[in-house]
Parts: sequence; structure tokens; C-alpha cells
Amino acid sequence: MHYICRKKGEDTKTVNMKENSDLQLSIIIPVYQVEKYVRPCLESVYKQGLDDEVFEVIIVNDGTKDRSMEVIQDIIDKHKNITVINQENQGLSMARNNGMAIARGEYLLMPDSDDLLVENSVKPLLEKALETKADMVVAEFVEKSDEEIKCDSIPQRNYQQIESTGKELYLNESLLNHVNIWRTLYRRLFLQENIITFIGGIYFEDIPFTHQCYLKAKKCIYSNTLLYIYRTGHQTISAASSFTMRHAHDLCIAIAKTWELRNMEGLSNVIKKKHTDHIYDRYKYLLYRILYCIPEKKHKIEAIKVLKKYAPDIKFTNNTKQILTSLLFRNVPAFYISLYLFRKKYLASYPNKSV
Repeated sequence: MHYICRKKGEDTKTVNMKENSDLQLSIIIPVYQVEKYVRPCLESVYKQGLDDEVFEVIIVNDGTKDRSMEVIQDIIDKHKNITVINQENQGLSMARNNGMAIARGEYLLMPDSDDLLVENSVKPLLEKALETKADMVVAEFVEKSDEEIKCDSIPQRNYQQIESTGKELYLNESLLNHVNIWRTLYRRLFLQENIITFIGGIYFEDIPFTHQCYLKAKKCIYSNTLLYIYRTGHQTISAASSFTMRHAHDLCIAIAKTWELRNMEGLSNVIKKKHTDHIYDRYKYLLYRILYCIPEKKHKIEAIKVLKKYAPDIKFTNNTKQILTSLLFRNVPAFYISLYLFRKKYLASYPNKSV
């Protein structure tokens, strides 16, 4: 095993290890405050029917304060293909970036440390990736609670796959509604050549990362293979567990960076229209969270203005509702918030009404 210690701001190039062209896969697992869940996650990695010689595991200890690293120490000691990065807390996005910086596998897989890989699911996906040299291999996932994970078996599916470009997959509603990086094997060379990394220090980092990958990938494989078990019903340090002004600020940055992708060359009008719809969906989520999770009206208005600051040219034009939304957002954010607060109050008073 290897241990690397990194401080904030350290150049990632200084810790790159010798390239090994025989490595097929790098599995990067950030660890922070997941004492209860990290062991099952790591155990699932070693239930994939893969020889240790063909893949590596990079565990990024993001300054966890609990016993997360202690409970997996025996697994770390057992396997020589594990590298541990010990770093000060820098957040999920930088943990992944630092893991990617030293990764040597042809493909990358980045599960969250509180979730699980479906047993023996990685091998056929990796074999297909290596055969086709696809930029991305996108698979399916299932959501399960702790109790369901203990009791339920994973349903079997007839193995199906579709080869397409990233832009063609981008038009698939179900895929882009779940912009989760952990359902995909990424070719490392594809990420490097397109300089695709995570925005450091923010929540919602998977939104711009995933959209950029889909829009730039020339060859993709979509498979209905169940790769991943997303654990539900528990509290972890995540953007989904609460929503504060910090979350609003970071989501505004993520939306703005994703909006900038409209300037890429070679995007058809159909793709641009779909891109606008995707951003509008994220914007509606932002607005919903601002309205229901941030208590004071002045802070709600402030959060809306953050998006105006980072994305001054953002404009939704695909239908009448989007056009009206853009006008209110750009010109009278205070009235915009008041209108939605009135709508919220009205619906609470008349639950059978819709506005």
C-alpha cells in the first residue's frame, strides 16, 4: 500500500507515482465522517471478480474526524493495490481531484463512501470499456435504505447496451435528471485531454462535471446493468441533508459554470434547447430550496442575486413560462421572491388549489 500526505494548495504533480500501463481501473473513494458505512463500501469493491493486479483503490482521507479510517485499516493492510491520501479537509470535489491526479488506471470509477457497488457488476462494464475505448460507460443504480440493503437481493436484468455519442445520451431525460458521477466509468485520457476536473471547494460539483462530460464525449456506452446501490434514509455530510446560504451560493456557481457550456463549439440547436431545459430544472430546484429552506426574505433575495452575479447572461427562452421566469429573475428579484412567497402561502391556505 502507499500513503500520501497532502496539505492545502500542494501541487498535485509532486505526488504523481510511476505510470503503470497494466492498470485497467482506478477506484477513487473520498472518506469523511462515514464510520458506519465506509467498510461495506470498500468490501463491495473487492467483490467484483477483479484481480488486484488490474486495478487500484485510492482512498482519500479528507481529514475525517471519526473512526472511518480505523474501521478499514485491516482491509488496507491486506491489499497492496490501495493508496491512501491523507489530507486536511478540502471537501468532496478536491478529494476527487486529488485522487484523479495520482490515478494510473485507464478508467476511473468514483463511488461515494456511504454507498455500495453491486457484486460482480464492474467487471463486465470494464471489459466493455476496454474493448470499445469508450470515453464513458454509463450504468444504472438502485436506491435502497439500510434495511432494504440487509434484506433485499438485487434484481437481475437482461444485459443490454447502447453505443452512442455523449450528445445523443444528453438528450435522454432519465440520465441527465440524475447527474451522479458514481454511475459511470470515465476514461482517464478523455478527462485529461478535455481538462475536466471538479470545481474545488463547492457542493453540487457533479452538475457541471457531468454535463461537460456528456457534451464532450465522442463515444459512450449506456448499459442497463445495475452497478450501484445508492443508500437512502441516513444523514451524512452532504448537500442533500440541509440547505443553507453556503449551499445556495455553491449551487449558483454550479449552475453558472454549466450555463457557460452553451459556448462550446459544435452544439446543435436541439442540444442547446435541451441544455437550457436542464439548467432551468436546476434553477427551479435552487428556487425551491431558497424559498423553503432559507428563512429570511432578505437572504432569499440575496441568494437569487448571487446567480445574477455569476451568470449575468443566463436566460430561459424555450417556452412562455421560462421567458416570464427570466424576466422576473433578471429585473425584479424582490418581486419575484414575493410572488412565490404569496403562492406558497396561498397554496397552504387552499391545499386543493394550484397556481
